Amino acid sequence: MASAFIYDKYVTGKNFVGRKMDCTILSNLLDAGENSYIYGPPESGKMSLVQQTLFNLRLSGRLFLVGQLDLFNVRRVDDFLLRFGSAVLRSCASVPEEYSDMVSRYLPGTHFVFDPKRFSDFGEIVSLNWELDRNDMTAMLSLPMKVAQDRSMPYYMVVSEFQNLMMADDFETLFKVMEEVMTSKPRDVRACFVLMGSQVNAMKLIFEEKKWFWRLVNHVGLQNVEDREIIEHVVKGFASGGKVIERELILGACKLFRSDMWRINHFFSICDSMSKGYINEAILVEALKAMIALHEPHFRWVINDLTDHQLSLVRATLDGVKRFSASDVIEKYSLNSSANVRRVKDALKKKEVLTFDENDEPVILDPLMEYWLNKYYFEIQ
Repeated sequence: MASAFIYDKYVTGKNFVGRKMDCTILSNLLDAGENSYIYGPPESGKMSLVQQTLFNLRLSGRLFLVGQLDLFNVRRVDDFLLRFGSAVLRSCASVPEEYSDMVSRYLPGTHFVFDPKRFSDFGEIVSLNWELDRNDMTAMLSLPMKVAQDRSMPYYMVVSEFQNLMMADDFETLFKVMEEVMTSKPRDVRACFVLMGSQVNAMKLIFEEKKWFWRLVNHVGLQNVEDREIIEHVVKGFASGGKVIERELILGACKLFRSDMWRINHFFSICDSMSKGYINEAILVEALKAMIALHEPHFRWVINDLTDHQLSLVRATLDGVKRFSASDVIEKYSLNSSANVRRVKDALKKKEVLTFDENDEPVILDPLMEYWLNKYYFEIQ
């Protein structure tokens, strides 16, 4: 029997918990043909939010096309554009003859071609026969709009790990061209981008600090799932297997994992595998130890990469310090100076250990790592 607590893939339908308002916001943006961006730590529910929104739109009778592209292993502009084109064409065609026709119709006058041999050998729908130029970038990034016009149907292009494009040598030119494409889109063409990223600070840098795509994209925030919704989800999940758990124990897990649904589903899936009937506190303790055992090697790797000053600032965060530049804080945690504090904060942001909220207060991005730091590394009672 499949577990009621799914954590190994995105979820939709009855397995999707909370975030109804987020779905409504994203749905309204897609309906209006508006671009959006979403960021959150790995496995924080970004793709589930997008897929649930598309699921809702389909249920309401909407017709549209969707292209999906994951940039987790892309660090070059040409690789991005080739995969981008392949993703778009794959979403609306299926055989080599169609691919060849669409490349010639949608990308004329560019260095993009359909190469039957590369398609046969590597599954590459779009290939390059020369070095990229700015015209190539414009034509490729305009491809969703051309498909939307040709098919008289909305087109939604979902791009994951968007922040990785900043690793490309010529990413600034790419971003400028992308801005131009977004700006020049005709009002009657309902084609838009959903840009997602799991490196929170890198996404903030792009959209909120450097202000790339300013007024061209809308931020869709990931709201916390309410405790009551999580509790009902967990109770029903165990009940489907004839098991029982006290609501107070679930609430404790909500607080520990900061209502992170991936962590909660993973945690209770382990509890489910350890129990036959009643889930008590002892089972939860053993399940938590199992989760720590799985993630501790990564946590150790992260900590080993931190300097003494960076570790001191992490400790200060765990102690509840909100402002690090005060003289007593600098002295207590051996942070040297306010200038050094700024450097340390920037380093921890780049390493995606900490982020800072709208009040410039620190947040450790991974709730399980925060627990591990408290209990096992700093041994805070």
